[in-house]
Amino acid sequence: MGTLSGMTLDASIFKAYDVRGIVPDQFDPDGAYRIARAYVEVFRAKRIAIGHDMRLSSPALAEAAVRGATDGGADVAVLGEIGTEMLYFAVADGGLDGGLIVTASHNPAEYNGMKIVRAEAQPVGSASGLNEVKKMALGDDPLPPVATLGTATPLDVLPAYAAKMLSLIDMDAIKPLKVVLDGGSGMAGKMLGPILEALPVEAVPFFLEPDGAFPDHQPNPLLEENRQFIIEKVKANPGAIGIAWDGDADRCFFIDEEGEFVDGDFMTALLAEEVLKHHPGSTILYDIRASLAVPDTIARCGGTSQVSRVGHAFIKVAIKESGGVFAGEVSGHYYFGEFYGVDTGILPALLVIQLVSRSGTTLHELLKPLREKYFITGEINSPVPDVALKLQELKDRYGPGARISHLDGITIEHDTWRFNVRPSNTEPLLRLNLEAQSESEMIARRDEVLGVIRS
Repeated sequence: MGTLSGMTLDASIFKAYDVRGIVPDQFDPDGAYRIARAYVEVFRAKRIAIGHDMRLSSPALAEAAVRGATDGGADVAVLGEIGTEMLYFAVADGGLDGGLIVTASHNPAEYNGMKIVRAEAQPVGSASGLNEVKKMALGDDPLPPVATLGTATPLDVLPAYAAKMLSLIDMDAIKPLKVVLDGGSGMAGKMLGPILEALPVEAVPFFLEPDGAFPDHQPNPLLEENRQFIIEKVKANPGAIGIAWDGDADRCFFIDEEGEFVDGDFMTALLAEEVLKHHPGSTILYDIRASLAVPDTIARCGGTSQVSRVGHAFIKVAIKESGGVFAGEVSGHYYFGEFYGVDTGILPALLVIQLVSRSGTTLHELLKPLREKYFITGEINSPVPDVALKLQELKDRYGPGARISHLDGITIEHDTWRFNVRPSNTEPLLRLNLEAQSESEMIARRDEVLGVIRS
């Protein structure tokens, strides 16, 4: 816990990729001031952007962060209430030294935190500067004074951001589809406003007004209970597809016309096919958990596939280094080379609307060949007392005669089935993703491997 008088800043809120904790018990405006001040010092940042999401505690935390940055000598573009990718846009498009958004993404209302980036909107995580920021922010010493204080200038980035999004799709291809939208009371609605006005879609909107109390449901559609609402609304609107977002709207999730949730790896495969039509032969990245549907689709469409470790900090580096045009994660993060190689929750939604418009069929029909060939469990979490011991036990049991990768956890591939098991970054959990060539084998192998993990 930070020890400077009056400040609350718990060391445990500094995670691998961001800052996240409970307000005010672990994180308060004085702590936000200290982090922003330390960030400017560590990165020698002179021009940055700062924004915040709709959480009830966000405005005060962001205001303190702006003071911390300007007291450190940085000039701040004050973005106000934004989605995370609007910060990425402001930093990358404006050629700034970096920036931060006060957000706790999909966490419950009592949480808040920060996502921090450097130049070109590249992530600041534990391996890329966040540990240094943490050390300085938590230190007992006052931070050094600067000769000239920075300035704070309001910047409405929404019009330019919306124009950028619309420039990345073929607006003429989009037909008047019916689309059910669930913003989860997060930032998606604010971002979508000027974009939807330009498109002929028939929107059926729910919870698009930002409300940090989350009166309707938690803003995390990856959890089944949080997507039941949109599934029912899709079923009540024949022919509609459904799109839902998390709190800061950098992830999106899809429901097909039959009310079926679309797994992130199947969506990655569909988007890869769409992207490769415009960028033939390009490199597409996907995370280690994904179904073989992804590399198989990329190969069929003439692209080059590259597997990555899970997590935006790894994928953003890999997409830059490989010159990749697109990357997808099972968790609903989608990254585009044309959008600075960072994740966006709005562009994939627009591209799916474009894809369905062009296809002359439904999203359900487009997914049918994948669902009939690849049988996947989705991610299943299991608490374990000793992660390393359990990983070794799985390797001893299933490794002989198999192809094995240690890129992220352990991936074991047999001829008709495969699985990846990886430890959580923050909890004593193992995360299982398993796939087989038939539904019956998938179920049998799932139950068998889970039996080993949970024994």
